[in-house]
Amino acid sequence: MFRFLKKKIKKAKETIAEKAIEETPEEVKKSGLGISEKKLEEFLWQLEIDLLESDVAMEVAEEIKRDIKKKLVGVSRKEARKIVEKAIRDAIYRILKESEGDFFEEIKSKEKPIVIMFVGVNGSGKTTAIAKLAWKLKNMGYSCIIAACDTFRAGAIEQLGKHAENLGIKLIKHDFGSDPAAVAYDAIEHAKARHKDVVLIDTAGRMQTNINLMEEMKKIKRVAKPDMIIFVGDALTGNDAIEQAKKFHEAVGIDGVILTKVDADAKGGTALSIAYTIKKPLYFIGIGQEYDKQIPFKADWMMKKIFGEENN
Repeated sequence: MFRFLKKKIKKAKETIAEKAIEETPEEVKKSGLGISEKKLEEFLWQLEIDLLESDVAMEVAEEIKRDIKKKLVGVSRKEARKIVEKAIRDAIYRILKESEGDFFEEIKSKEKPIVIMFVGVNGSGKTTAIAKLAWKLKNMGYSCIIAACDTFRAGAIEQLGKHAENLGIKLIKHDFGSDPAAVAYDAIEHAKARHKDVVLIDTAGRMQTNINLMEEMKKIKRVAKPDMIIFVGDALTGNDAIEQAKKFHEAVGIDGVILTKVDADAKGGTALSIAYTIKKPLYFIGIGQEYDKQIPFKADWMMKKIFGEENN
């Protein structure tokens, strides 16, 4: 997990140390700095390239560069070796910390039934992410209903049905090709009548460029009036997931993100970037197939994965 990002950060630490050692006393004296501006810019340029190759979004890479530059300008060559790792760690940790969200704390204040709508493209793992969240909510004492609003694919309704059966949760569904908004409406009315706590609305996976399907999703939002809209993205798609999140946010407004398949992501840039880029929290990350393998996103957890246990 994240081995590509780990490798790039290790390379960055070694590079800045080398740049510091390469400087001659004349260069340092001329610049008036410990590490000259020229050497620092060379290092930061390479760091940006390395971050982009790890699927870190451009604006996040720029932000990390700015943070590091503040820490390293004027530092002596001797000190550079010691503080470069801390400068990189601090910059990344700030980004990650600002990306944290507390889903369970947020829903506490909402009136029941709490309606949560899930959006995302085909293949992102949206249906499974919903089932995992339903499992977690049920274990916390919340009663749930799942609405199968992906009426465009019979397979999607069947998949949700299997999860609902496994979890012992009521599934509201209509026939294939039915109006998705009508399914959402019926699920919410059922929840009100049965005094259920949470309604989880699955929607058809759609490309963010498909105008007609995006309009259908807007209709579901108008009818369901969700308390929260969560984008589900696939970590393996890299910057595509970030661009998808932006488009969905423009269309219906996103309150938070679930990032799936993080355990299979060798790069790590998507987890580092997606929430910070759209200025919405990253609630959960998927780290396996089982229901308990969708965990709340925490900055400290990812720092351990990138820098090792001792660097938490």
